[in-house]
Amino acid sequence: MPSPIIGITAGRNLSKTLVYEHTLSDMYVQAVLRAGGTPVILPAGLDASQVASLLETLDGVLLTGGGDIDPAIFNGQPHPNVYGIDHERDFLEIELVRQASRVQKPFLGICRGAQVINVALGGTLYTDIGAQLPDAERHDLYPNIPRDKIAHHVRIQNGSLLRKLTETAELAVNSLHHQGLEQVPAYLKPIAHAADGLVEAIELRDHVFGLGVQWHPEWLVESSANQAIFRGLVQAAEDHL
Repeated sequence: MPSPIIGITAGRNLSKTLVYEHTLSDMYVQAVLRAGGTPVILPAGLDASQVASLLETLDGVLLTGGGDIDPAIFNGQPHPNVYGIDHERDFLEIELVRQASRVQKPFLGICRGAQVINVALGGTLYTDIGAQLPDAERHDLYPNIPRDKIAHHVRIQNGSLLRKLTETAELAVNSLHHQGLEQVPAYLKPIAHAADGLVEAIELRDHVFGLGVQWHPEWLVESSANQAIFRGLVQAAEDHL
């Protein structure tokens, strides 16, 4: 049986010659390969019909980290720390989530990807945790901090998909985000929280595999529980080939 094809979304940067370059950390690619999937990189700039065609070919989707979603999409509070807005990437990823939700296509969102899932299905974000939740612990351990540094632990809800995958009630995670999940829509279920109460993971109700985590498990390669998240995505994709 061929290995499941996992589409991985990419970011974009404007080069010195004013041409967009698609960018993606190899850590995502390696995480999918380790889990037994075949990674394919998905560029921004596709329309809804092209996304639909893609999903017919892909067996699963990985929504990666990166810059912020345009706050106007979810009526978010403006903040000077908002950065890296890319409207074409926003469109692609939101459309991927909505269509994958409808056709029971497995998907996983990491950091920004978890936020995209929340926004795509009607939720909102804290546009800057430090400004809007001054009593929260620090979640933005970047840029001059090792990306695999353990920042805190998350408590995982019993009976959740994440609990099943990781086989633990508490997981040590890194933390590389200045935004967070605020209102979670009814379609989604919060399934993990930081000690300060911030939602750290969500899953889509009544779906084969719709999961979002706020940390970056692709960097925690020594953690079998974190790597099990990628194996879960690939296994779900394989089960629905």
